[in-house]
Amino acid sequence: MTIHTAAGTKIYIGPAVTESTNTQGEYEALAFTEIGEVENLGEFGDTANIITFQNLGQRRVKKQKGSFDAGQIALTVGSDSADAGQAALVAAFAQDSEYAFKVVENDGSVGSPSAGSTSYFRAIVTSKPKNIGTVDNVVRRTFNIAISSELTEVAAV
Repeated sequence: MTIHTAAGTKIYIGPAVTESTNTQGEYEALAFTEIGEVENLGEFGDTANIITFQNLGQRRVKKQKGSFDAGQIALTVGSDSADAGQAALVAAFAQDSEYAFKVVENDGSVGSPSAGSTSYFRAIVTSKPKNIGTVDNVVRRTFNIAISSELTEVAAV
């Protein structure tokens, strides 16, 4: 597979789920709603926390990997109150539950973006500020989505 652009990438929100939802089959059994008018999906993926230890005798800081954090997505959308995916994000913000999410890249077979690389994860929606901006701006909203699970990644077909 060669490099590809972000154009055509889509993000979906699913229902509230429990911590036991982790496998490709479990995610694929869920109903997802596409989030519309996405301008920027940002970045996400595991980063290891660094644990340090300072040995007096060696004068060198030792480092090891600690816990992993898949990050937080700052999802920027053109605000659309009629969009079902955006409405689901607003509803998810009002709850403490984790929700299933799916990101599908446009790197599959030509003409078949549904066969692209897919990432599934559980997350909570932690904010939903609106940016009105100036007279020449599209009204935008940024949903912050804090990932609380391991990513389940499925390669493109």
